[in-house]
Amino acid sequence: MQLMTAVILAATATATATAIAAPPEVATLDQALAAKKDLWGLAAMQQSNGASYEFFADLLPPLRYVNAQFRFYPIVLCAPGSVNKARLVSNGSAINARADLNTWKEIGVPVSFFVGGQQAPFGGEISSLDGPRYERGYLPIVQMDYHSDGKTYREETFAGIELGDHAVLYTRFGLRDGESGIVAARIALSGAAHFLGNTICDGQGRTLIWFDQAWQWNPAQQTLTAPLSARRGAALAIATVPLQASAHLAPDAFDYEAQKRKCVDKWESIFSGAMRVETPEPVVNAAWKSTIVGSFLLLRGEEMNYSAENAYEVMFEDESGIDVRALLLWGLTNWGRRMIPPLLDYASFPGTKFHDADFKLQLLAHYYWLTRDARFVREQKPRWSRCVAILTRERDAATGLLPREQYCGDQLEKVFSLNANANAWRGLRDLAVVLRQIGDGEEAGPISESADALRKATLAAVDKSERRDVQPPFIPVALFGEEKPFDALTATRGGTYYNLLLPYVIGSGVFGNGSERETSMLRYLEEHGGLCMGMLRIHQHSGLFANEDGIDDLYTLRYDDALLRRDEPERAIVSFYGKLAQGMTRDTFLSAEGTGLRPLDGFGRPMYLPPTCSGDGLFLWLLRSMLVQDYVDNTGKPETLRLLFATPRRWLENGRQIKIEHAPTAFGEVSVCVKSRLKKGEVLAEIEVPSRSRPEKMLLRIRLPEGWKIISAKTGSLVLTVDEKGTVDISALRGKNTIRFNAGKS
Repeated sequence: MQLMTAVILAATATATATAIAAPPEVATLDQALAAKKDLWGLAAMQQSNGASYEFFADLLPPLRYVNAQFRFYPIVLCAPGSVNKARLVSNGSAINARADLNTWKEIGVPVSFFVGGQQAPFGGEISSLDGPRYERGYLPIVQMDYHSDGKTYREETFAGIELGDHAVLYTRFGLRDGESGIVAARIALSGAAHFLGNTICDGQGRTLIWFDQAWQWNPAQQTLTAPLSARRGAALAIATVPLQASAHLAPDAFDYEAQKRKCVDKWESIFSGAMRVETPEPVVNAAWKSTIVGSFLLLRGEEMNYSAENAYEVMFEDESGIDVRALLLWGLTNWGRRMIPPLLDYASFPGTKFHDADFKLQLLAHYYWLTRDARFVREQKPRWSRCVAILTRERDAATGLLPREQYCGDQLEKVFSLNANANAWRGLRDLAVVLRQIGDGEEAGPISESADALRKATLAAVDKSERRDVQPPFIPVALFGEEKPFDALTATRGGTYYNLLLPYVIGSGVFGNGSERETSMLRYLEEHGGLCMGMLRIHQHSGLFANEDGIDDLYTLRYDDALLRRDEPERAIVSFYGKLAQGMTRDTFLSAEGTGLRPLDGFGRPMYLPPTCSGDGLFLWLLRSMLVQDYVDNTGKPETLRLLFATPRRWLENGRQIKIEHAPTAFGEVSVCVKSRLKKGEVLAEIEVPSRSRPEKMLLRIRLPEGWKIISAKTGSLVLTVDEKGTVDISALRGKNTIRFNAGKS
């Protein structure tokens, strides 16, 4: 977790103290927060067919509020990867509204919207707002309806593509219900303005706003006003970065529909190179597309920033790297390749240089296995060599470990860090394996030797530091007795950060996949209050907005990845639906650095500095791993491909199907389509196996609804052996195949 400024918005920071209504026999919020186990997650697993979106969605109001004057969370809009971005307030009240808080950036000319004869703020009464939501469920064309004075107004906003450098937002108002209405746009100009034709310019003659014939300009009030009817709307365009007076505008720059078509076409083109996934749940299908879109909204040129238009509009090595790696997992290789060099060049904070070097090497190795792009690895040698030097030239003489480093970005005390050392071993090991794979064995040798020595020293340090007088055994991040066991992890600030860092250690694999110590770390999080709805809990103990009784799901990834690698799918599915229902905004699927569990009112909960790229990356990575798994073994090489190992059971109810097309793996692309025909007692699977290289083992699992089981499986004349979990070994298959599974009641 990165450094946060402890600023509270006094008007909204007082959380509701009373218990939140919950379904019968499900713990209240207060009970869930007081428990050491994830009561809601455990209850979700006990439902028929396990956790579901609907179970979690009903537990709490959605994420809605931020600590800014505009209060409702902002939606960042721009052309894909644009340097400049605009901000739409999510209740439709304004574009580029002022935050009046130093953790946010102030951009553009604020424009506020009002409706009706009394000029009521659009979205002012949250109970009368329907939205925001995206076009087609995932395109960044934001739509919302607002009921006021007996009428329903529609607002729609998107960022133009051709004027991407100026972050131009096109907005159109219409009347969805009622015979007539009125809309006003109030423009907060700081200086002189000129009204010229259908444009408003600043004192330097630069274009700020242009609008259609429906609007009338009142210079005294600096307001545009337009009448609306069922057949007549009103549109305008707002340039966040003013256009120079000499700028040449294409004729259709004033054409709302033409610009909207270009917006649709551009964003749809992003998906042309991506893996395609179709599940039986529309909310899941919309979410994966929306989170890919969200990543490109935060991308600044080739730099994957953590957020936009706030204090987090910078790269952080692992947080940004998570999203880049997720995009690679979804087949956006050409984009991802361009994002890697800036992350390898990333200038680390002085106190976390080892941590950052660790994940630079892991990012590069991950890219290689997905692409087998040896040329790129060699081209990046000047960059990765710097990381190798950082991780190999300095060692503590007494312990053999890396020297002391900051506990993390927010905790400044320097410690012998299990996180830094375990992940340094992983980064060095992974790079050495890749170098041998591409024929650079001579260069790999010293790196491998350094990695082996570091792992040996790390395991020896853990032997001296582990506390086995508590259960599960406590493995500290700060080694050699400098960190004591925690009873309830979020009871202290130190426990909160231990909770966030332990998944990094788990993800390193330093103890070996499935080892006793790996198990201890997983169970420690689960039994000491580390989770809520499958997501990591936090409590800053600093009065920081949205980060007291809250969750920081961004750091849950490696916990979930370990669960899936260990074939513990039910808890990972809890995390998946917890994230989808309560770790993202509804219908726009935006994440934040931290999100409060206590609602501020009956309509919403607080969130800190949304959106965040690693929130997108978490969801994309987790969904992909539920469908396709290609983990490396304990030697650092990919060996096994597992398909559909963690799909929710209800996804294969009768008549439903799961479809995956062109999923990149360490062995090449794989495609799978599984159709459930349980009424006929069968399930059909069509699969095209990877052709680039053969995994040592390739497995396919059919997870049926409760009460059903797979009895037998056959492809052509080949009979496949089915285990008790519905898994078949398909290692012998080549090319395209159809597998017929016979199913019966269990």
